Amino acid sequence: MVKNALQAQLLKAGLVDNKKAKKLSKQAVHAQRTGQSDDAAIKAKIEQDLQEKLAKDQALNAEKKRLLDEKTLHASVVQMINHHKIKDTDGEISYQFIDESKIKKVYINQQIYNALVSGSLVVAKNGESYAFLPKALADRINEKLAGFIIVNNAENNNNDVTDEEDPYAAYVIPDDLMW
Repeated sequence: MVKNALQAQLLKAGLVDNKKAKKLSKQAVHAQRTGQSDDAAIKAKIEQDLQEKLAKDQALNAEKKRLLDEKTLHASVVQMINHHKIKDTDGEISYQFIDESKIKKVYINQQIYNALVSGSLVVAKNGESYAFLPKALADRINEKLAGFIIVNNAENNNNDVTDEEDPYAAYVIPDDLMW
């Protein structure tokens, strides 16, 4: 008994006998039942798809981890600013600085003003307001994440180099000039 047309044609041509045809059909049925097919290409495709999915999942997990780390770092910097900011700063002296290409004005006391001008305190962005932090803490914050420190006069004081050919080098303009 022949099961498919190819076997029937091979039997008619005399290339295969009945015994050989039955053996081949039994092997095919057995392979189909046990799932052992010779489709190596299908197995390779499945394996390749599995590897691609695994790589894609790893990339997504790495991106999620990076975003979570970034969010955690941002939260820790905000917590450091809130914990170490100088609280009693209200006064009558106005201090102006630039934030995002806009001039901002805060009113502070004389002690805070002197510390800001000398560079021992810095102005940091604290949400929608501003905080005054010690210079050492500001350096640590800048190492972790840039963008929080707005005014750092210690950097400006180090960069003051007078040009020898400048005719107005003898006339020093004070940083704390009140207009």
